[in-house]
Amino acid sequence: MYRRAPEGNSSLMMTLHENSVKFINKNKSGEKMGYLLGYDVGSSSVKVALVDSSSGKLVAHATSPEKELEISSPKPGWAEQQPETWWEHLKRATSMISKTPRVNLNDVQAIGISYQMHGLVSVDRKLEPVRPAIIWCDSRAVEKGEEVFKKIGKKLCLERLLNSPGNFTLSKLLWVKENEPKNFKKIHKIMLPGDWIAAKMTGEICTTPSGLSEMILWDFAQDKRADFLLKKLGISEEIIPEVFNTFSIQGEITKDASEELGLKKGIPVSYRAGDQPNNAFSLGVLEVDQAATSAGTSGVIYWVTDKKVLDEKSRVNVFLHVNHTSEKPKYGVLLCINGCGILYQWLKRNFGGSSSKVYEKMNKLAAGAPVGSLGLLFLPYGNGAERSLGNKYPRAMLSGLDFNIHTKSHIFRAATEGIAFSLNYGLEIMRRMGFKAKTIRSGIGNMFLSPVFREAFSNVTNTTLELYDTDGAQGAARGAGIGAGIFKDFGEAFRGLSKIMEVEPDEKQSIYLEAYFDWKKALEQALFSP
Repeated sequence: MYRRAPEGNSSLMMTLHENSVKFINKNKSGEKMGYLLGYDVGSSSVKVALVDSSSGKLVAHATSPEKELEISSPKPGWAEQQPETWWEHLKRATSMISKTPRVNLNDVQAIGISYQMHGLVSVDRKLEPVRPAIIWCDSRAVEKGEEVFKKIGKKLCLERLLNSPGNFTLSKLLWVKENEPKNFKKIHKIMLPGDWIAAKMTGEICTTPSGLSEMILWDFAQDKRADFLLKKLGISEEIIPEVFNTFSIQGEITKDASEELGLKKGIPVSYRAGDQPNNAFSLGVLEVDQAATSAGTSGVIYWVTDKKVLDEKSRVNVFLHVNHTSEKPKYGVLLCINGCGILYQWLKRNFGGSSSKVYEKMNKLAAGAPVGSLGLLFLPYGNGAERSLGNKYPRAMLSGLDFNIHTKSHIFRAATEGIAFSLNYGLEIMRRMGFKAKTIRSGIGNMFLSPVFREAFSNVTNTTLELYDTDGAQGAARGAGIGAGIFKDFGEAFRGLSKIMEVEPDEKQSIYLEAYFDWKKALEQALFSP
């Protein structure tokens, strides 16, 4: 089934998120409130946002756990999580929201879901996972993706899929088929992480066109599921979920889910999207040549176009955007850097200390070092094979260290700049594909809380950075309002939300560019030297 959504014009939208429940707006005396509930199921945490459907304002926000979720790595390059762990933290975060003063979750009108992309959740007929989820940053299927690319043929893959199969969900499934045949035989359906969460809520197994495209199972030439690929690879169509539109009623909360979550039975789930298309949606990035960025565990630049562009080497990838239709195509071109905020997390664990405000202290130390960190360079590629580097895994690297002049301040600054530089390195590929955006939008969270990172990003990319108080959970809530028909269009969904600040290139730009060219030279030596 493929249900069409209402269409409308986009506008800016945003609001504030916290790491714990926060009460934002009050009921007017005697006023009956209705709410939209948005979940963002990431690899580091589960975030929940409650939005007032009448005003479009954030009411409450919760995150579980307080520290990052554990990622299991049984072998080098592997990354797995138990889907039930996501569910447990989703329940905890929902319980936290329920304790917000004067909030009654019986007034929730619709639910939206955002989720970590490209994962593989394989379930049996009881919807029980047959093995841990293989998540987005797992590198085990790189070689399998290359085999498929050669088997199908580069020309056909790029014409029909706009991508190589790479290390995405399809390749991970083929890895399971080849290496875990007993588990493969148990599979009733494969799902993305958000599909599994929705199925736990509703009992309905389905995905979206955008979801199929991130699995590398969308035929862009025919604008439908890539059945030709399934046939060539010997994968049964039966294990692929039914397809619903991104903005549509995709199921209703069951009695069992109602009891577990403390929500009313029958609430519709009316939106789902991968975290990066959803992040762009959350920022009102819906029209041609608009762009969004995020810098959490991974770093992303996401550009919307109506053209079927591609990178011949598949270093950046093309997916269906949330508002794609056959009549009005919208494609999301996605650059992903695996080693982004996770580098800062690593520095915090090993060098940051135990302060409750450790990230703030790290940012202040970074600001105390000069641009370029006196020649200290940090390559942030320590979180699996990097698409932007042609699926190479050079590992993270700190170079140019001088024991006599460099301190923690220089290390923190070099790491912060290295993350910004890695995003610009990928953006150079996107510019060759036609990227022309002069402005890039982001929520003010994660690495964008760092003034040094904001400044480095704007200067090295030569773009104006617009920052908004929003996150993926709020975007999912607003998407649910559209999918359930509560909002008539995107403009209504985003009303009342405003920009916090702009950061523009400044007088330091030439110094940043000089530091970037030194960094780029070090990277290319690491990649291409014998």
